[in-house]
Amino acid sequence: MRILIVEDDSDIRTLIEYHLKSQHYETESADNGNLAIDRLRTREYDLVILDIMLPGLSGLEVLKYIRYQSTNRNVPVIITSAMTEESDVITGLELGADDYVTKPFSPKILTARIKSVLRRSGESIEGGKDLQTEAGLRLDPGTRLCFLKDESVSLTATEFDILLALVKANGKVLTRGQIISSLKGGEKSATERSIDVQIAALRKKLGNTGNYIVTVWGVGYRYAEG
Repeated sequence: MRILIVEDDSDIRTLIEYHLKSQHYETESADNGNLAIDRLRTREYDLVILDIMLPGLSGLEVLKYIRYQSTNRNVPVIITSAMTEESDVITGLELGADDYVTKPFSPKILTARIKSVLRRSGESIEGGKDLQTEAGLRLDPGTRLCFLKDESVSLTATEFDILLALVKANGKVLTRGQIISSLKGGEKSATERSIDVQIAALRKKLGNTGNYIVTVWGVGYRYAEG
């Protein structure tokens, strides 16, 4: 597993590298946003750890590049940032981050988050056949790919898990807590607010089909085409 660490603080970068290498991950690093994009253009990574406040291009600009221009748009991204306001976290998740870890953080906690995100992105929730809806939405749990009327839809690992859970519920309402429990590995870092943000991102990516993700006020969400 190759992980790109984008962090301008040399002490933090060295600390992250040390702990990841102790877990047998291969690491590369970039200390600014421009170098990070250069790295992403020339190599593929299994995960990116991304600071927001960087020299040159900001971490959010790097994230936009990953999700909209990179050849590896589905690579999992974990933001690490000293920006701790709820609005900062929401912005990062809306742009496609899979997780948001606030500084200061324990390297052991970060490593656990990394393992959880990699597990969600690299394994199928359960084997089996594609899920196909009448509106032309198709989900492949094995490859974790999403198609809408045969056009590929780029989803983060968390977005895929949430959409799959809603479609599999077959019109039943899922509470936010049930959605969190359905995430691969029982993702404990997810919050009810982050689920709302991921739902909003899903609706946007799915266009008109996103309207089938219905909010049931005071309860949760359901996917219903009828």
